[in-house]
Amino acid sequence: MAVKLIVGLGNPGARYQWTRHNAGFMVLDRLSHLAGISVVKKGSSGLSGEGFWQGQRLILLKPQTFMNLSGRAVAEVARFHKIPCEDIIVVHDDLDISFGHVRLKKGGGHGGHNGLRSIIADFGARDFLRLRIGIGRPVRGDVVDYVLNPFSPMEMKDLAAVVDGAVEILESLFSNGLEKTMSLHNNRDFLAL
Repeated sequence: MAVKLIVGLGNPGARYQWTRHNAGFMVLDRLSHLAGISVVKKGSSGLSGEGFWQGQRLILLKPQTFMNLSGRAVAEVARFHKIPCEDIIVVHDDLDISFGHVRLKKGGGHGGHNGLRSIIADFGARDFLRLRIGIGRPVRGDVVDYVLNPFSPMEMKDLAAVVDGAVEILESLFSNGLEKTMSLHNNRDFLAL
């Protein structure tokens, strides 16, 4: 059975735990809990766990290198387990999608996201799937400050619904495939639930 690698992007440490840039970690933590897969195995560049969920054999990975070097952990795990690009799903925050929306996409550039930039550079491919967690753009101020600051109190109230929505999209991906999942979920507003 082919193994799927699901990577949650974020920065390690309590200081970053509830920041917008850690949306990928949040989704992976929720998936880990629901699937009963502990992400505690220490590798040279990340924490991982293996198990089964929705009929799929999964490796869950949280790079521990900080966002800008995430590719190192992804490349190590993918090469060790011989996981091809099409079986990798990267979960990450996205400034170009409004908060409350989650979109699935195959391939593309890095869009200025340093975690994606690192994965593309270190892994040498860009055709992996991306589960993009919308965080919106700041009304004013610096983008770096915005992504490294916690979600607002209003957003925190809805964050669980967004994270659960992202896991629901992964579930749909495994049961319905990419095209159907994109058509069913890419325009949903998880705040309206």
